[in-house]
Amino acid sequence: MNVIIKPIVTEKMTKVAEKFNRVGFIVDRAANKIEIKKAVEDAYGVKVVAVNTINQKGKSKSRYTRAGFIEGRTSDIKKAIVTLAQGDTIDFYSNI
Repeated sequence: MNVIIKPIVTEKMTKVAEKFNRVGFIVDRAANKIEIKKAVEDAYGVKVVAVNTINQKGKSKSRYTRAGFIEGRTSDIKKAIVTLAQGDTIDFYSNI
């Protein structure tokens, strides 16, 4: 099972990372905190102090097109906010 789907790279998460040494990831919905901690430590070689998870429900979307009214829903996602040990960092911008 691939636990980490992708990192959350936004202005808000960048400010949180600088101030509190936390990074955000979108993770598999079936993953628990222990699996997330192990996956981050293995993938990035850092020490994880704490993991907080958020289950976010998908939004309802609708639009009017030439073919008619279309309604749908975005997927539910699970986010993990990972607190790193003092001195550890993850640089998502190094390969740009």
